[in-house]
Amino acid sequence: MSALYAIPAPLGGRPEDALPAGAIETVRALRDFAVENAKRARAFLAGLAMPCAIRELRIAEIGGDPAPLLEPLRAGRSLGLLSEAGCPAIADPGASLVEAAHREGFRVVPLVGPSAIVLALMASGLEGQRFAFCGYLPRERKDRDRRIRREQLANDSVEFDAKVHATGSDHAQLHEGRRSSHRRLAG
Repeated sequence: MSALYAIPAPLGGRPEDALPAGAIETVRALRDFAVENAKRARAFLAGLAMPCAIRELRIAEIGGDPAPLLEPLRAGRSLGLLSEAGCPAIADPGASLVEAAHREGFRVVPLVGPSAIVLALMASGLEGQRFAFCGYLPRERKDRDRRIRREQLANDSVEFDAKVHATGSDHAQLHEGRRSSHRRLAG
């Protein structure tokens, strides 16, 4: 039975160091992929020692309308969903493809692997029973400050993806407020 496989990509290093053997075998069996970035996807798949030439794989970048990307599933073939790093559809493209697959009745199978959100939560010391992932912080300082304040008031544990804009003062700002022991910034 065909399925859409959500494939986590390593946050650094080699794919075989980040993915369990079962996930690697599942990926190696696929020939159709919907990806965030075709060049990085080819490098990732080459790193997994695919049993066929990379040029034989059907790799399509995720764009606007997800419907055409579901064609392999409609034809009875499984499809891999691959982001550049981390888990597809979580602060990455792919959510619309997963939603479209569900709408058409296809099975969606997330494979085990690295997740920046979970890794940041594990390293934060926060209570993992209840937290909010708030996505990327705005680039502009004023907007970023407003967003941090709003989330601090609304959530017990706040986690932002701040790979791009984080500064020491952002980290300090998250430690301020009425529940300062529950503030961390991923990055």
